[in-house]
Amino acid sequence: MRVVVLTTSWPRTEREFAGRFVADAVERLRERGVEVEVLAPGAGYRDFGLAYGGGIAANLRRRPWAAPLMLLSMWRAVRRAAPGADLVHAHWLLTAVVARFGGKPFVVTLHGSGSAGRFSDVELARRRPRLVHALLRRASAVICVSETVAAALRSAGVDVVVIPNGVRVPAEVGASAEPPEVLYVGRLSPEKNVDTLVEAVGDLNLVVAGDGPLRERVPNALGAVPHAEVERLLERASVVVAPCEREGFGLAAAEAMAFGRPVVAAAGGALLELVADGETGLLVPPRDAAALREAVERLLGDRELRERLGRAARERARERFGWDGVIERTLEVYRRAVDA
Repeated sequence: MRVVVLTTSWPRTEREFAGRFVADAVERLRERGVEVEVLAPGAGYRDFGLAYGGGIAANLRRRPWAAPLMLLSMWRAVRRAAPGADLVHAHWLLTAVVARFGGKPFVVTLHGSGSAGRFSDVELARRRPRLVHALLRRASAVICVSETVAAALRSAGVDVVVIPNGVRVPAEVGASAEPPEVLYVGRLSPEKNVDTLVEAVGDLNLVVAGDGPLRERVPNALGAVPHAEVERLLERASVVVAPCEREGFGLAAAEAMAFGRPVVAAAGGALLELVADGETGLLVPPRDAAALREAVERLLGDRELRERLGRAARERARERFGWDGVIERTLEVYRRAVDA
């Protein structure tokens, strides 16, 4: 099978988080024998400065004139690549606008990214249901990465299938570091509630892997690091913190679970699907620094609780997010789309 993957986010270096989950899925599809051509900003089409930095939604405010230019470049890329493919797989709602012009069946995955604000898949489905329904009407299938995203799309009258992002579940995980480390992995931006994170646990043994406009608020942040380094940090961590209640999936939390690390998560968005309070981690009210600190200190002070929650989290991640199952379900969607 030959597939064209059309995405507005793709890691340009091994240190970038942006679109890493799309790149990981492409790698796994290729391992299964699927021929994949990726059309991404700067590697397939021109984005005219819109795709990276603060993200498309933020960049559009400064460069609205660039939107039609990017869409035209994207359209040309799809028209060039699609004739040799069986299927186009588009990521995010914007790409669905273009994927329909490829002349081939197309599948759309919606990630519900909170960084897009009111332009996220979820918010657009809630605020402009007719528009979203029209954009997706011709798609052979619409995949949502969580029930949180799926609920918004169903409310707009769109039929969806839920397939989460995949994560690697290592065969073995070593012991966490001493003294215990508290880990945050993600973008350092307002929607991630970085201020709450720093207020709550900034004076603990906090390790932060990520970059963004609030980098100066976290002076000891490591910045963007390669994914192999993220995995090393996960192995060292005793507790992982996920303070954003608007996640469309929560990849950092899912990866922490795969490494058997309990997650203290804001009770909102897709994190409610990942973290079972008192079973695989602890949930706290969003933007409540005192509650976040209390939960982290509870885990740091109770090794038996950490280990029990971590074991359950790892098993949950293996069952729900392991790559074998995720890719098999994706291929089944592909087969149905091509055979229809």
